[in-house]
Amino acid sequence: MRLVPWLLAAALLPGSAYAHGLVGHDLGERLPLILSACLLAAAWMLYLIGGRRVPPRRGQAACFHMAMLLAVLAVFGPLDEWAETSTAWHMTQHMLFMIVIAPLWVLGRPLPQWRAVTGRLAESLWTFLLRLTRYPTAMALLHGAAIWAWHTPSLYLLALDDLGWHAVEHACFLLTGWLFWWSTLRASPRRVPEALMAVLLTMMHTGLLGALLTFGNTSFYGPERDVQDQQLAGLLMWVPGGLVYLAAGAWICWRWLSRIWRRQPRSIGGESR
Repeated sequence: MRLVPWLLAAALLPGSAYAHGLVGHDLGERLPLILSACLLAAAWMLYLIGGRRVPPRRGQAACFHMAMLLAVLAVFGPLDEWAETSTAWHMTQHMLFMIVIAPLWVLGRPLPQWRAVTGRLAESLWTFLLRLTRYPTAMALLHGAAIWAWHTPSLYLLALDDLGWHAVEHACFLLTGWLFWWSTLRASPRRVPEALMAVLLTMMHTGLLGALLTFGNTSFYGPERDVQDQQLAGLLMWVPGGLVYLAAGAWICWRWLSRIWRRQPRSIGGESR
């Protein structure tokens, strides 16, 4: 646990070497990145402090720390620089946010630790977010709207040209992805069918977007972007993304069936006790 702050610092300090690094000549231009770093650092430190009051399970803590480290590397590491000129690397960054970091946050279950520190100050926020996650279909639609909006040419190029909008884009993917995965992976037994439909819907529309990018004969994001690079980006969203959603659906079904089996009376020789 004590290594986490050092890992965070190590991930953030080299940022000056990258196109979107934290250190630069124009402080105003890089303010969104500085604010992003402060938010990530605050969320991580609050979790560490809250973990002393409400100790998390080892597996949950591992998931949360892995998600935070990947978030730092995705936003401030070399991947962000590669995404400037490559549609495939840009898609890799987006997929990390949506199908790796966001579900890891859900599996990490950080709310008890954050609540232990924030107390009543942020209770209304946590209550509001938890209420939203009762509706998997609505969260899937919200997440889907963010995905399609930020992959339209106008908003895609806006995020590339402006660091502020770039940070907003990342926040949209992370927040809506977190709400989506929370509503599906932690759905109550009564909401499991809706959660499965939400995962299927997301798999279908992200697969459609990936197919559009894959089979496009012209660059959607400007002539300076290579068409083959765009097609590779589409494949990344289509195939690995689809596999993750399939695995999530299978896990939800297994979790649901396990609950049903546990409720069944044990039997010996085909007769209930």
